[in-house]
Amino acid sequence: MPPSALAENQQLDEASHAVQYTDQKLIYFSSASEYTHRFVQKLNIGSARIPLFAREPELIATKPYVLVIPTYGGENGKRAVLPQILNFLRNEQNRRLLQGVIGSGNTNFGTTYCLAAKRVAAKCQVPVLYTFELMGTSEDVHKVKEGLDTFWTLKSQKRT
Repeated sequence: MPPSALAENQQLDEASHAVQYTDQKLIYFSSASEYTHRFVQKLNIGSARIPLFAREPELIATKPYVLVIPTYGGENGKRAVLPQILNFLRNEQNRRLLQGVIGSGNTNFGTTYCLAAKRVAAKCQVPVLYTFELMGTSEDVHKVKEGLDTFWTLKSQKRT
């Protein structure tokens, strides 16, 4: 099966739960508020979404990717990284293929602004590539698009 067909194909793994494979270079999580989803849609690049509900198929990356995640939890930073993101990263392949993190947050959270991205990046030993507030601005969209182009170009040059 070609890698591009993997994203649309749902299969059952040995544990008999649904799995969806993706070869997208951008994977993101968005809560029911859809803020992160709207930001990612503005980028107009291929992406895959980490499931919001446990009944949805588990998402497994098949190629290197950048993760876009929001921060939750307010001032104290507890539960800044949501369970869905933690579950996604419990998969060893998803952790191994992670290349960088982009974080969204709310500056009203003060020192915990974009804390989820910082925690995931530190734990997985990858860089925080960019942070933006809530749904991001048109300038954020432009910077992220340019930044991702540069990031993947540099990554491909290092392999050759």
